[in-house]
Amino acid sequence: MNRLAYTLTAIAVTGLVALTPTAAAHATPDGAGRDTRCAPTRPGIEFYEAGRVASTAITVPHSRCTTIAVSNIRDPRAPADRCQTFLVAFLPTDGTDPTYTEPVQACSVPSSKRTVLATNVPNGAVFRVLYDVDYIDPVIQTVRFRVWR
Repeated sequence: MNRLAYTLTAIAVTGLVALTPTAAAHATPDGAGRDTRCAPTRPGIEFYEAGRVASTAITVPHSRCTTIAVSNIRDPRAPADRCQTFLVAFLPTDGTDPTYTEPVQACSVPSSKRTVLATNVPNGAVFRVLYDVDYIDPVIQTVRFRVWR
């Protein structure tokens, strides 16, 4: 049964109002975007360029998850720092330039709090998560985080 048919059946049976995927992703009291259908991953770091660090490429698995979110943000060199500015670069398969989302300030307080970076993401999409660095001296800031997709 496709998602629309399932949603319409649920409305008919329960009389509940359905939320769109975008609204459902943000429907938690703390704005965490908790979608239990999303799976976590901890991507590696691929490169640094122009004040941003980029993760390795990530592919959205076949799932009902329609968002990309981050949680468990932590700077190991400054453990109290639980915030960072993130954006997503969608990588096209035809070799054209990536498409970027707008930067989003994300804070993991509590650590499991999820912040949505992109919505309406299709299965099979390939992307990188980038974050703005706060310092590069004596080494480039390396932030640890979990990506939910």
